[in-house]
Amino acid sequence: QVQLVESGGGLVQAGGSLRLSCAASGRTYSTYVMAWFRQPPGKERESVAAISWSGGSVRYADSVKGRFTISRDNAKNTVYLEMNSLKPEDTAVYVCAADFRGTPSLVRGHYAYWGQGTQVTVSS
Repeated sequence: QVQLVESGGGLVQAGGSLRLSCAASGRTYSTYVMAWFRQPPGKERESVAAISWSGGSVRYADSVKGRFTISRDNAKNTVYLEMNSLKPEDTAVYVCAADFRGTPSLVRGHYAYWGQGTQVTVSS
């Protein structure tokens, strides 16, 4: 079992930056892919980025390419999402996810473990 806890959310002005963290914990240490999803107010949950265990393979949704960077530190069991050039449209609850399938995916159904989310609000 994997528990995921996000942190780093908050309020930021448009054009600013924010770094989210997601710490994984549990009895079993194993390789797993991790990803970030988000749910804007009144909209469906959408993919943001995903990363392999090694960090050698990453995927980004078109909406965040060039602005967001996903990375991970396996020694800390943590995945990060560096968000730059933030826009009001980025306002959402950001949720991290993990699974043991071995390949990163932007498909929500790929992931078995989910965090509770952290709010990111970007003001105009």
